[in-house]
Amino acid sequence: MEDNKETLKPSLEILILSYLHIVLIKAITEINKDNTPLLQKGKQHKHLSETSWKRNMEMENDSVQKSLVWLHAVLQSKIGHGLEATVLQGLQITHAEKGLMRFDFVVPNAVSDVDGNWHVGALATMLDLIGPVTTFSFANRVISTVDFNVSYYSTAKIQENVEIESKVIANRGNLIHVVVEVRRKGNGEVIAVGKLWMASDKRTVAEVSNARQL
Repeated sequence: MEDNKETLKPSLEILILSYLHIVLIKAITEINKDNTPLLQKGKQHKHLSETSWKRNMEMENDSVQKSLVWLHAVLQSKIGHGLEATVLQGLQITHAEKGLMRFDFVVPNAVSDVDGNWHVGALATMLDLIGPVTTFSFANRVISTVDFNVSYYSTAKIQENVEIESKVIANRGNLIHVVVEVRRKGNGEVIAVGKLWMASDKRTVAEVSNARQL
């Protein structure tokens, strides 16, 4: 299939700034109630002292947990406009660490095009959601999409199983590059690849939120 690309406008920084700090504690409580797995243990860095390693892991886990709490809130329609929850309906987290996330997904009926395929707009929206979540887990900072393109290599039918991997592959200071790949489960055929450059603000979500209230 011909390699098509489309550029979408940024959307997630508004959600992060306006809602993440509000739903964080509530969402964590709800996630703990239904035993949704949030964190995967990272590898210990031998050159760090035990105290330094623990502090480093706490910081990394904090950013991962915040990103997953936000994603969970989107899935539960606690933030956003409902479209995001529809697009992500049934998304399952299989792995999460700093700058790397993997998901299983069964394409729901709600995102079908007229031919019974996964609508390319819905697919692109999912990539535009997952990429910034992964970036936030890496940077633990406010992020904005400055460049986003999607390459489509194949199609997926409704109710088809796919695997998604989102990974930060470059860090250029305030610019972070994340790639999100969607593959057909079973044979690993690439369906689509989203590439995003994200701008990382030096302020935390709480700091930006407090500034907006002044």
